[in-house]
Amino acid sequence: MAIDKGLYQAPQGLEGLNEPPIEIEIENPDAVSIGIGDLEIDLEPVPEGGPEDFDANLAEYMSESDLDSLGSELVADFEKDLRDRKEWVQTYIEGLKLLGLRYEERTEPWNGACGVFHPMLTESVVRFQSEAMMETFPAMGPVKTQIVGAIDKLREEASLRVKEDMNYQLTEVMTEYRSEHERLLWSLPITGSAFKKVYYDPSKGRQVAMFIPAEDIVVPYGSSNIEDSERVTHVMRKTEQEVTRLMDSGFYREVELGEPSYQLDDIEKQKAEEMGLTAIQDNRYRILEMHVLLDLPGFEHTDKKGNPTGIALPYVVTIEKGTATILAIRRNWYEGDKLHLKRQHFVHYQYIPGFGFY
Repeated sequence: MAIDKGLYQAPQGLEGLNEPPIEIEIENPDAVSIGIGDLEIDLEPVPEGGPEDFDANLAEYMSESDLDSLGSELVADFEKDLRDRKEWVQTYIEGLKLLGLRYEERTEPWNGACGVFHPMLTESVVRFQSEAMMETFPAMGPVKTQIVGAIDKLREEASLRVKEDMNYQLTEVMTEYRSEHERLLWSLPITGSAFKKVYYDPSKGRQVAMFIPAEDIVVPYGSSNIEDSERVTHVMRKTEQEVTRLMDSGFYREVELGEPSYQLDDIEKQKAEEMGLTAIQDNRYRILEMHVLLDLPGFEHTDKKGNPTGIALPYVVTIEKGTATILAIRRNWYEGDKLHLKRQHFVHYQYIPGFGFY
C-alpha cells in the first residue's frame, strides 16, 4: 500500500520535499513493519487483557532487562537454598540405599561379598502405607463432615450433601487422587516429609491434587512451615512439547529456550539406580515454579495517595533453570484481597515433626 499524497500541505522552507512516497508494508497480521527510507519500525502485538487483568502474565509487560535481572537473582537464591539442605540430601540418599530394592556387586571387603540389604525398612514402609491408607481412604470415602453448632434437619441435610459431593469428586472425578495419595504415603516415612499440590488444571477443567516428593520442594534455611516461608520453589520437569503447548496457550510467554538437557542431581541418580536404571541426563526442561514475595518493578504496592510503599507482594514466578529465563509471573493472592495474603497451593505432610522443615 502506497500513500501518494498527505492530508495536509507541508510547511514552506523544508528540504527533502521531493523524497519518494512513504511505503507501508504489512507482512503479517500479528506484527506490523513500517519502512521509511532506511528506517524500519516493528510494531509487536500487544498481549490481550493488559496488566490490569488480575490473572495476566505480568512478564509480558516487563522489560527484558528487568526480567533478566530478576531471573538471575531468583536462580541464585534457589541454588543457595539447595546448598543449605545438602546434609539432608545426603541422609536421604543413604536411606534409599537401605531399602533393599537392588542387589549390589561388591569388591570390599572381598570380591563377591554379600551386597544385599535386609528389606526391613521396606517392610516398615509398606506396613505404614497400608494402615494409613485404610484410615485416610476408607470404603465409605475419605471425606467426613461434622456440624459445628446447633444441629437441625436443614444442617444435617446440607452436611450429607457436602459429604456425598466431595467423596464423589475425590473418588470418581479426580481419578488420580487415590494413586497419588498412595505414592505420598509410601514416600512419607522414608523422607519424613511429603507434599501435595492442589490447583485448578485448565487442560482438565477441574481441580487436581498431585503428590510432590520432598526433594522437589525447596525452601530457605530457617523456614518453620510452608505457609510462612518467604520462598517456596517447586522443581518441575517438562518435555519440550509440554512447554511449547503452554506457550501456545498463552500460559507461558513465547521465548527461545534452546534444547532441553541437564545433569541429574544425586537424589535422581540414586532413585534411578534403585529402579535398575543408569541415568545421567534428562532431556526435559527443569522448570522452577517459585512462590516468592517481590516488590515487582512497574507493579509496586502503593498507599492511599498512590506512592510506592516498598512492601513485597506474593507472586508465582516460573523460570527455566538452564537459561534463567522467566516464563511467567502471576499474582498469588485472591482478587479483591486488600491484605494481599499469599494463596496456599501446597499441603505439607510430616511423619514426625522434628528440628527442621523436612
